[in-house]
Amino acid sequence: MLRRQRAGDETFLDDLVTADMVNHAAGPQGREGLRAILRTIDDDLGPVELEQHHLIGEGDLVVQHVTLHGTHRASTMPLLADSPVTGRPAAWTFIHIWRVADGMLVEHWACRDDMGLLEQLRPS
Repeated sequence: MLRRQRAGDETFLDDLVTADMVNHAAGPQGREGLRAILRTIDDDLGPVELEQHHLIGEGDLVVQHVTLHGTHRASTMPLLADSPVTGRPAAWTFIHIWRVADGMLVEHWACRDDMGLLEQLRPS
């Protein structure tokens, strides 16, 4: 997935996420909502690299513990709305829980270290 996303393949989510995926985390719903979220993250912190710490699957759930690494290039996401662009490296850690049905992602929950990200970007 990440390889296709980095290559600019706008269709990579079509094979992985249902059109009506329920996003229990903040943000827009469905496949197009997730596409918009990923685009915004890439605009603000990209290009991003994903460091995966843990990947656990049980039943129909998959849990990811990841850190996104990038550079603060813009502040368009609500979390960064009042942050001046710093150009600094940034690391943002998440725990994602995905529910899978018929090989597709149908639900999503997330826990993010927003305070850790903001602390890195705080003006000196």
